[in-house]
Parts: sequence; structure tokens; C-alpha cells
Amino acid sequence: MTPPASLPPRRLVLLLGGLAMFGPFSIDTVFPAFPAMGAQLGADRLAMQQTISVYLLAYALTSVVHGPLSDAIGRRKVILGGLAVFTVASVGCALARDLSTLLAWRAVQGLSAGVGLIVGRAVIRDLLHGDDAQRLMSQVSMVFGIAPAIAPVIGGWILGWSAWPAIFWFLVAFSLVLLLATWFGLPETHPRQARLPLQPRPLLRDYVAIFLNPRFQRLAAAGAFNFGALFLYIASAPAFVMDLLRLNERQFAWFFVPMIGGMMLGAFISGKIAGRIGGARQVALGFACCGAAATLNVGYNLLVPAPSVPWAVLPPMLNSFGIALVFPVLTLAILDMYPRQRGSASSLQAFTGLVSNAVVAGVLSPLLSRHGLHLALGAAAFTLAGWSFWRWETRYSRQVPAGQAQAAALEPTERL
Repeated sequence: MTPPASLPPRRLVLLLGGLAMFGPFSIDTVFPAFPAMGAQLGADRLAMQQTISVYLLAYALTSVVHGPLSDAIGRRKVILGGLAVFTVASVGCALARDLSTLLAWRAVQGLSAGVGLIVGRAVIRDLLHGDDAQRLMSQVSMVFGIAPAIAPVIGGWILGWSAWPAIFWFLVAFSLVLLLATWFGLPETHPRQARLPLQPRPLLRDYVAIFLNPRFQRLAAAGAFNFGALFLYIASAPAFVMDLLRLNERQFAWFFVPMIGGMMLGAFISGKIAGRIGGARQVALGFACCGAAATLNVGYNLLVPAPSVPWAVLPPMLNSFGIALVFPVLTLAILDMYPRQRGSASSLQAFTGLVSNAVVAGVLSPLLSRHGLHLALGAAAFTLAGWSFWRWETRYSRQVPAGQAQAAALEPTERL
């Protein structure tokens, strides 16, 4: 299937990339405003951190809902509904005059922010197959990768000429633009005859069946652990940049720009080589880059007691490049396992990643971020774990007969 005529491929990339961006935008654009918000709302730094915590908690809880809902009522309705809720929630944040009100509306933002990323992946697989799907997902990843780099800059620019509520009014405008673009430009990609009834008991049964599928577990774990190597550094960015590299709060670009650059370059290469080399070979190449990054990182921190730029940020850059090669292939493999339940599979994959990231941010980062070598070893352990699960999957796929492998990939509703 090719993209509908009403939405040319380039416009589809921009729209799906924008839908994936509005979630990260709602986090990163607010970071520069924390001091001003805390001063006006009478909240200390720890209290302001709750505006991120409640957002991420709501995001994680509803990540398991967006996909199945889109399987039942269609992708377009879920995306439009999520954008509408997010717009209202952003208005509420802009008008908030106390911390409790702000926290409540931030939670509502989190409830709706996942529709763009989660349902957008299902849309890609609805429209395209094989190499074309990989190219589109890689192109969307390039657009999405811009968000963490430019969002804090935009937030700082807005604070330069206005007060902090203007950041949320910017999010209102951004989500309205996406809502109008989706309304007029994105057709429904999940036809009625392919939809599943929205019933709690079958939905829970299918979720359990997907989660217990060994192949899903191997692919999801490979992706989550592989990204965990990079997310450990992202979660530890304040300590890594200011304490270990001895830079100031205006020099975070030394870390984020190379990291985002590596990810965008990897996504670009992934799109270019789609169809020219096999998916398994591309994943192997990506993990080789991640392994080289881990080796260089550990070696550098062993030899250099005081890490500094630019050498300390080059291994995370190479790591992000490798991750961008691995991610599209693993994600498409998961979606291809459940042709009628791509939304559910996408939701469960996202939830797996969110839980892993929460453990990294809440437990491992505080333990490891005081020393560069500890961070490097932790990241290397994540890379090794991700590669091990991928290796397990490749060995299993070679050993299992074709008929059994096909049966293992059947949708839960077909097997139960």
C-alpha cells in the first residue's frame, strides 16, 4: 500500500514526525522556565520536578491504552482526540496560578501525549510494508530526533520576551497546528473490517498473550536495553555535564547536539540502506557500533581520570548512531507479528521502554552518575544485554522450523 494521494510522502513524514514530537516538546520546552515558575508558584526545585514526574507517570499509564483504542475505533479518531485533550490541558497549564493546578493539568497532558508516537508507528505500518516502512520510520525518527535539541532553545527564546505561561501557549499553538493538519491531511489507515471490538476482557487477554510471547519479549528487551545505554546518560545529563565535564548550565549543547546528531545520521543511513541490506545485517551493524562505543567509552574513562569535551561525548554520539540503525528494524518486527493489533503491540513496546527508562532514571542514574567510569560500565552493560537478547532471537529464528515460527507470530485472537 502506498501513502494516500491526499498526503504526499514528504508531508506524511513531517506530520508523523510532528505528532511524535509534541510529547517531548511538552517536557523539554519547560526546563528553562523552572526557576521562574518556582519563584512565581512558591515551589522549590524538588517540587518543580514533580511537574515532570506526574507527566511521565500519566504518560506511562495510558501508553497501554492508546494502541488498543486505535485498533478498535481507528487511528485517526484516537490521534485527533489526544490532540484535543492535549490542547485543553496546555491551556490549563498556561492559566494555572498555583502548583497543584499546574500538576493536575500536567497529568492530563501526559494522559494524551503518547498518541502521536504510539499510534503514529501503527499508521506507518498500516500504510507501508517492508523496506518502504523502514524508510518512512527512519525519516520520522530524523524529524523526531530534532525535538530534544530545539525544545529547550525554543523555551529559552520564549522566556526572553515573555513570562513562563507563554511556553504553554506555544504548546497550545503547536498542538492546534497538528490537530488541523491531522484533520485535513491524515486519512484513516485502519479500515473498519480490520478493527477489533473494544472489550476489556479480550483486550487484557490479548495483552497478556502478546507480553508472554517469547519472541516479543526478546525483541522488546533488545530494544529497551540497547536504548537504556544512551538513556542512562540522558537521565544523568546534569551530573555528567556540570559535575564530570565541569561545564555550566548553558553548555548542555556539548552533550545533546552530538547525541542528537548521531541519532539523526543513523536514521538517515537506515532509510538509505533499506532494501539494500537485510534487516538482520543492519541490526548487527548497529550493535557493532554500540559495542565499539561502549568499548571506547570504558577505555577512555579508565585512562583519563577527568573526562572532558569533546572526547567524552564522542562515544555517546556513536552509541546513538548505532541505536538509530537498530530501532526501526526491531520496531517493525514487533508490529509485523500482529497485523491486526499493531496498536496494541506498539503500546506494549512503548510501555516496556517507559518502565525500563523509569528504572534507569530513578534507580541507576543516581547510583552511577557520580563517576564517569561507573556511567561507562553501566552503559556497556545495557549494550551487552540488548545485544544478547538480539543474539538469542537470531539463533532461535534459525533453529525453529518455518511453520512453528509462523505459528508463534499469530495474533492472540487467532490463537486463543
